Amino acid sequence: MGILQGRFDPNIVTTSLDWLFNWARKSSPWPMTFGLACCAIEMMATGASRFDLDRLGAGVFRPSPRQSDVMIVAGTVTEKMAPRIKTLYDQMPDPKWVIAM
Repeated sequence: MGILQGRFDPNIVTTSLDWLFNWARKSSPWPMTFGLACCAIEMMATGASRFDLDRLGAGVFRPSPRQSDVMIVAGTVTEKMAPRIKTLYDQMPDPKWVIAM
């Protein structure tokens, strides 16, 4: 499946995970996590040694949006939290990516 195939909505694009893994290996993204619910516990487990994010070059989660390439939003975004996430997104340097779980 290509990156532009399988469109559901103008704001949602589906793709295969092989493309994401190859991109991660090539550019070594620096992730910033934003945990909102129980999914944040899963993100902490992903950063542990069992899953080994260092093989993708993304071993250390960044505490600042100005140092990160990828924002991982783990959990449900409510109306009250959306403006804060948008502010963090605006502080990230280009190119910037968001993964929502």
